[in-house]
Amino acid sequence: MTDCKAILKQYWGYDDFRPLQEEIIHSVLEGRDTLALMPTGGGKSLTYQVPGIMLDGLCLVITPLIALMKDQVEELKRRKVLAEAIYTGMEPTTVTSIINKCIYHRVHFLYISPERLASEHFRGYLKQMPVSLIAVDEAHCISQWGYDFRPTYLRIAEVRAFFKKAPVLALTATATPEVVEDIQARLNFREPHVLSKSFRRANLAYVVRECENKMAEIRDILLKVKGSAIVYVRRRKTAEEISDFLNEEGIRADFYHAGLPQPQREQKQEAWKRGETPVIVATNAFGMGIDKADVRSVIHHDIPDGPEAYFQEAGRGGRDGARAYAILLYNKASLINLKKRLSKEFPKKEYIRKVYEMLANFLDVPEGGGEGLSFEFDIDRFLSLFKLERMMVLSSIEILTVSGYLECTSFTDARSRVTILVPRDRLYDIDLKNPLLDRLLVNLMRSCAGIFVQEVFINENLIAHELNIDHRTLYQAFLALARERIIRYVPANDNLHILYLMPRFPTSYLSFGYDAYKKRKQAFSRRINAMTGYVEERERCRQLYLMNYFGQKERERCGICDTCIGEKKRLRRNQGQEIDAMILHLLSHDDVELGELTRAIEYPPDLVIDRIRILLDDGRIEYATFDRLKLREKSAPGHP
Repeated sequence: MTDCKAILKQYWGYDDFRPLQEEIIHSVLEGRDTLALMPTGGGKSLTYQVPGIMLDGLCLVITPLIALMKDQVEELKRRKVLAEAIYTGMEPTTVTSIINKCIYHRVHFLYISPERLASEHFRGYLKQMPVSLIAVDEAHCISQWGYDFRPTYLRIAEVRAFFKKAPVLALTATATPEVVEDIQARLNFREPHVLSKSFRRANLAYVVRECENKMAEIRDILLKVKGSAIVYVRRRKTAEEISDFLNEEGIRADFYHAGLPQPQREQKQEAWKRGETPVIVATNAFGMGIDKADVRSVIHHDIPDGPEAYFQEAGRGGRDGARAYAILLYNKASLINLKKRLSKEFPKKEYIRKVYEMLANFLDVPEGGGEGLSFEFDIDRFLSLFKLERMMVLSSIEILTVSGYLECTSFTDARSRVTILVPRDRLYDIDLKNPLLDRLLVNLMRSCAGIFVQEVFINENLIAHELNIDHRTLYQAFLALARERIIRYVPANDNLHILYLMPRFPTSYLSFGYDAYKKRKQAFSRRINAMTGYVEERERCRQLYLMNYFGQKERERCGICDTCIGEKKRLRRNQGQEIDAMILHLLSHDDVELGELTRAIEYPPDLVIDRIRILLDDGRIEYATFDRLKLREKSAPGHP
């Protein structure tokens, strides 16, 4: 382990590891399949980065978080570590170059999404790479009993067959005992092996607050708790409304959700990370893989579906070790809506069959056809056409996915596309009255062959760099050219795709097994009930409640959540009543000197002095002399 610490010091400048990191690294270097449970901000990445540098070969990192890929590759390169990532939107030539580097031992780390493993083309190249370690981030996604099941994760076990000596390190911040067991089974662990760090966050205060006017409550919290903040909401429209309200109240805020164009999302995210926008109001599409340590408050406007999602989102606060607050707002209506989600997440089987049929008709897939084919799925148009509810449709698709009929993914070649609509010779007659638009057109004509006759994929990062402008300015410039009908611009997107794993069947043939429907429904019901219990809890420490849910049986209260603070207040109130009774009892016999009184009562002297002051203020006792106390005499009847 001396070598591990030398690597840590050389590349990261730290003298020692955090708790559990060293044990995980030692396990990996011994070649053991390992499941590591570490809370958000616990330093998971070092547990595969250090052995990845030490082992002879390539560390394959599988993660669904593009933001994490980009940040970690950039950080590793800054530390002179050879690292690359392959994700949607990259130029094919760049992808080919990275693959060649990996095959010829010129890279230590390759980050990919699990969807990449679905490509037979990529898997063919992967077999040629010298993989010595497979790190699986957000490993709970492989378990269908978890809260964020992703079928593409199941392909990781298939890939293990290519690299029989390479151990797997599975990492997650949230997993119940049932999910822990399922992760190991689905990743083909050679033997069960779990290393767990306490989920306790000593600096994070959990608070649940009942209120009717949530917007006003959010404003008041942000005015009291200064610094960077995330406000989580369920609906996109709510994100925009709260952001507008906060700005009107003088709190600088922005909104973020998956309905925004990708360049705009990146711009908003970066502005928040740099501190230019202190408050981001977002759906749960925001935050995964973002390394920002100084978040002082995480506020939930709506109740999450279960403790897993809540624990992970709340855990984005206070990763720098300073005090932070995780505040969940609710009212009776939100509790009722939470309990209704079971029927929306698990629609009746007949409804699922209708969605399957509508989906096939919408995508123009005939009975008996579609197997192995992928179709771009415009879910907004689908919902509008058939007058359906988004959540119930997505839930139906997930059940169809788990049942093996199809697969829904956002993995696409999601680069922006441009066509110049105006003939080249006419472009010179157009006065755009904007030098930037002129420069952009010249850049497109020089760098994109065939742009006058067909759609051409573009690299917006490269164009922004060449024009020395930020992404938002570039995005607005493209929109301006499109409004003038000079170009057709299709921004990068992460539209859903439907892949048919089986041919389209008549709906009467569809069946949903116990595991795909009933057992998963029971697991979801348990999560809803656990979240309801968390909200309604009045006495138990909130941190202990969450830790117990994840199988950690600790007893020491956190001392800073709202229930612990309430317990302290009740204790002080009870102590005060006891001390008052003792003081009054002692004075009922005779006057007592102040020092003698504090010595006679077996409580800390400062508490006794405080209670004496209160009794004096209340007029229940008084001074007999300058240093002796007595009971205050009651006035005789008829006298003042």
